[in-house]
Amino acid sequence: MRSLKISVTDGCANLFFSNLPQQLQHVSLMRRRMNTSINITLENFQQVIVQDSQEKLVMIEFWAEGHAPSQEIAPVLANIANRYPDTLLHARVDCQAQPEIVQQFGVRGLPTVILVKEGQPVDGFAGPQNEAQIIDLLSKHLPKAEDELLIQAHELISEGNYQQAYTLAKQASDLDNKRADIKLILADCQVELGQVSQAKSLLATIGLVDQDALYKSILGKIELAEQAAESPEIIALQEQLAADPDNLELKVKLAVQLHQANQVEEALALALAVLIKDLNFGDAKKLTLDMINALPDGDPLKSKYRRKVYSLLY
Repeated sequence: MRSLKISVTDGCANLFFSNLPQQLQHVSLMRRRMNTSINITLENFQQVIVQDSQEKLVMIEFWAEGHAPSQEIAPVLANIANRYPDTLLHARVDCQAQPEIVQQFGVRGLPTVILVKEGQPVDGFAGPQNEAQIIDLLSKHLPKAEDELLIQAHELISEGNYQQAYTLAKQASDLDNKRADIKLILADCQVELGQVSQAKSLLATIGLVDQDALYKSILGKIELAEQAAESPEIIALQEQLAADPDNLELKVKLAVQLHQANQVEEALALALAVLIKDLNFGDAKKLTLDMINALPDGDPLKSKYRRKVYSLLY
């Protein structure tokens, strides 16, 4: 069992295929329905190798009828392709029926698998390999789950939907909590949703090399949020509460002001303190539940304070 060494150039895909037989240069460019498995022929070569590989990773399997190793690996490859229908296309080349394609790729033994991305071969192997080894190879080139979550989060942010974007960014962070791009998107959502202290803690872990324009933008948002938390109304209520620390009405009023200033955690802490003293004080219970329900799914604060309130209720 050996790895297949493939040379990848920076040239465009058309240059890579410039020495193909003329018949391969003028194939139909008609779009067809994408499947997880397809047979490559002279007619669809350009479509699959050049065009489809722009959208999916193409896994080319070279096989021959009656060749035992090819027959053994074929169902393994098909099974793997079925797991990744949105990102992987399983393309098969019958070496006996398509000698021109075999010659173009320089295949010398079977089974051989070549991975093609954006019109260029990027990896592959020759000889038998088990399912785990093949998946390990593919994982280097297939999109990761956190990448898709991050793309969706970006789209939601562009629509101004930070609450749903937070949920997706948090899921991406749970999958990989070291990536700076994920941290920045999560921090951006946190600031917009009032989780200023959490956002500051997350930004503190961003290295100098990743402190880009988005990083600076989030810092600016944090500064504005902190200034809003120092409004005259909030300062006045804090001073009154300091003089009368048992005044539940003042605590409720301050919780409302803090929540409006996106100081969500501080607001929740005050509201809960009121409920602990008097579960039925005014609108404190409704206010607290409304603040909790406004938090995005996946937010640790949501589950934390929901548990605390339910423990008081039940």
